[in-house]
Amino acid sequence: MRNEVASAGRIVVKVGSSSLTLPNGQLDQARVAQLARLLSEAHERGARVVLVTSGAIAAGIGPLGLRRRPRDLETQQAAAAVGQGQLVRAYSDAFAEHGLLIAQLLLTVEDVLRPKTYRNALNTISRLFRLGVVPIVNENDTVATHEIRFGDNDRLAALIAHLVRADALILMSDVDALYTAHPDTPGAERIDRVENLAKLKVDTSRLGSRVGTGGMRTKLLAADIATQAGVSVVLGHADDLGAALAGEDVGTFFPARKRRRPRRLLWLAFAAEPRGRLHVDDGASIALRRGKASLLAAGITRVEGTFAEGEPVEIVGAGGEPLGRGFVGYSSAELAAEAGHSSAEEGHEEQRPAVHRDQMMLAD
Repeated sequence: MRNEVASAGRIVVKVGSSSLTLPNGQLDQARVAQLARLLSEAHERGARVVLVTSGAIAAGIGPLGLRRRPRDLETQQAAAAVGQGQLVRAYSDAFAEHGLLIAQLLLTVEDVLRPKTYRNALNTISRLFRLGVVPIVNENDTVATHEIRFGDNDRLAALIAHLVRADALILMSDVDALYTAHPDTPGAERIDRVENLAKLKVDTSRLGSRVGTGGMRTKLLAADIATQAGVSVVLGHADDLGAALAGEDVGTFFPARKRRRPRRLLWLAFAAEPRGRLHVDDGASIALRRGKASLLAAGITRVEGTFAEGEPVEIVGAGGEPLGRGFVGYSSAELAAEAGHSSAEEGHEEQRPAVHRDQMMLAD
């Protein structure tokens, strides 16, 4: 029994396109009804539930007469525009059968990460909770580009779980658990529990289904984000959602880490695009790995890229190995002039940390 899930007061459930569509590309109304019933039961028990749903593009495949998920961005966005209305109507009707209202929130990963839109999203969802409404979140496929191409609804679900301070995130897919390789691969072994994602060795080279973009790689990234945010994660088949909500031992379980990461550092680790790279010497590498030191200019051997003060940069060791990321304390031009020099040297007495320890996320 997974008490972390069974007793969760706030739960985020993410369901993928492949779990919501029939083989012909049409929306699976029975699946939508099942989701509404199970989440309504959790709501009745007192849990506050957020559903993060894929399926807008998939829901538009049938009405548009397409045989499979379109590959070009314009048709994907057209399918999303057609399918989004059908998807929300299906959810609205299904939850209404249980006396519940739903609210649609169209977001992108960036909406959850920017300070202003983050606060707006949090305020809206918090108010919906108090009103007894079930928030249903989807990525804004009609205007998003990066998200459509890389299947970011998994990552979006993890960030929503952090946003609402969820206790549990349940990632539903068309596979029953995490395996050491694709389940169809001979010798692939099922994994029931993952304590340390950094030490996990699995083959995620085979991607998603014909109607979705996500694969196991994006789900593992989502699990990493969520567990670092203090959220326990279950990854499993949509057919097992009821058992997962009850805390039964289905799917693969990722227990939450005890220390909850601040939102800004999660963004740094998982969403930010580094504007440059700071190459450091062995002494700086050792100091950083000990976990208590800021990066000083004296330990930097080379500054790569063009960036402004406060932008995200990657920190790499002498051999090119990634050490972490941080928000840099100098512009690239200023830091290039300070690199390799200590504050004890004449002309460099006013140095500040190149990357302060509190503004840094180290690699596992």
